[in-house]
Amino acid sequence: MEKTGDRRVSLGLLGAATFMVIADVRVIDPLLHIIAKEFGVGVGSAAVIVSAYTIPYGLFQLFYGPLGDRIGKLKVITIALTAFAVGTAACAFVSDLVLLTILRFLTGMFAAGIIPITLAYIGDNFPYSERQAAIGKYLSAMVLGQILGGSLGGIFGEYVSWRQIFLLFGIASLIIAGFFWRKIHGISVNQPQQNTGWLKFKPYYQLLTQPQARTVMIGVFIEGFWLFGAFAYTGAFLRDRFSLPYVAIGFMLSSFGVGGLIYSRAVKWLVRRFGENGLIAVGGCLMSVAYIAIALSHHWQLFVPMNILMGLGFYMMHSTLQTRATELAPESRGTAVSLFAFNLFIGQGIGAAFLGRVVDNFSYVPGFMITGIAIAFLAIWLVQTGRNISS
Repeated sequence: MEKTGDRRVSLGLLGAATFMVIADVRVIDPLLHIIAKEFGVGVGSAAVIVSAYTIPYGLFQLFYGPLGDRIGKLKVITIALTAFAVGTAACAFVSDLVLLTILRFLTGMFAAGIIPITLAYIGDNFPYSERQAAIGKYLSAMVLGQILGGSLGGIFGEYVSWRQIFLLFGIASLIIAGFFWRKIHGISVNQPQQNTGWLKFKPYYQLLTQPQARTVMIGVFIEGFWLFGAFAYTGAFLRDRFSLPYVAIGFMLSSFGVGGLIYSRAVKWLVRRFGENGLIAVGGCLMSVAYIAIALSHHWQLFVPMNILMGLGFYMMHSTLQTRATELAPESRGTAVSLFAFNLFIGQGIGAAFLGRVVDNFSYVPGFMITGIAIAFLAIWLVQTGRNISS
């Protein structure tokens, strides 16, 4: 466990790293239509770069979580951030969709060692009673990445080039990694001693024998499948339906992060007002209503307020599940949080592929409609199972 005396400075650096990872994920949203056009494929087919990033991001959680528990979370994050920076910058120089897909796969593989390990680090340093508020504050870096990632993607797509944004993100990440390398040399880390190797799956199996753990992992998989699987197509939807400029689309998509910013500022009040099950219920309702309203609306002006509500709803539900995940296995918190992230991003990758087929064959509206309905049922199930476990 890392020393708590180093907590404040380390979390500042971790916030910067987290910002770059989230911005890198969200920058694709307004650019998907542009990339599809440049390489002469459909939007659904171009979305392979979304799945190519999110699936290895999820898979490699199974590697990084136990590794972080064994050799130190900050060390893992530093090495992963360095490789992530190089892979992101290289995306600027690809000549075809195949090479871009391969690089996004590698980038997702290394990005997997940053955010979930950060959350495990927070879990090591904050008691459970304070943890949701602490995670809510940490979410500010993630939210800023959400907002600026989409906005910068739109600006570069409209006025510069989608390639240059990857180069910019890569260089910025490499600079942050340089500070990180300097930082870890001054940190004393007491390593947990574990008898099991970090490539064994027994800890994951033991974790999933717990009913609450199964509920959290299944819930976050479904959340990722529908919410982010569908969100990958919102930028292309705005372009095809309303013929909006890419810069406007980028700013509109970034409003999702505004909802997260509202949550991070009001998290203490929201937790007191609604409790964990209430946050899941209200969050699910907001996401469901937002997707259905976007699907049925014929006015682009409605998208921004609905996207803000969607972001607020997501953070209400997701932060609650995330907080529960940090307490599933206090002795191996990196393993538990990594399994959580594994399910979120595997769900997102599979969901993007599935909804790509829906979009290409039936249009955006059916995809968004079934997403809204599915999220509503997810919230009902999570609230019900939460009551059963606690009773």
